[in-house]
Amino acid sequence: MTSAGPWTSVSLPYVSGHPRDAWGAEAAAHGGTGTQKLLSVDELAVSAPVADALGLEPGEPVVVRRRLMLFNDHPVELVESYYPAAIARDTRLADSRKIPGGAVALLAGLGHPPRHVRADVCARLATPDERTARRLDDPSCVLLLSRVLTTDNGRAVEASLMTMVADGRRLSYELTP
Repeated sequence: MTSAGPWTSVSLPYVSGHPRDAWGAEAAAHGGTGTQKLLSVDELAVSAPVADALGLEPGEPVVVRRRLMLFNDHPVELVESYYPAAIARDTRLADSRKIPGGAVALLAGLGHPPRHVRADVCARLATPDERTARRLDDPSCVLLLSRVLTTDNGRAVEASLMTMVADGRRLSYELTP
């Protein structure tokens, strides 16, 4: 990211529920190309922290989508998004392919429009695996952004954990989906 200079990431396009390629548009605004590689889509028993975020019991089934975000073909972010299986099963969320317009737009189309977003950001030193995967120097820091999207009646429909390159990154929030 340092080659693109200071990077301000605006979160609203990612959680608005409007069909779009928010990452591609954000990368283009910074003079580059944003792509993503879908690493896996699995249904599994939810861990306690994710269960808490989604309002589920530990061990209940969730669908997890893991993606690697690339800026000019350079890995900059790993995203893990979790969806209650009762919502995601038998939808494109459970398919091992890209979702045109994005997962939040799909959720809105399924009757789960975004109403509230809760985000938490922290920083820490990158692990050896993270440094290797993102081609970072040693030592390097990463930002961890956890985000929970709720819909009507406060029902959590998506919990995401993003591990991103910290160098040159600035996060800016104005969230009213």
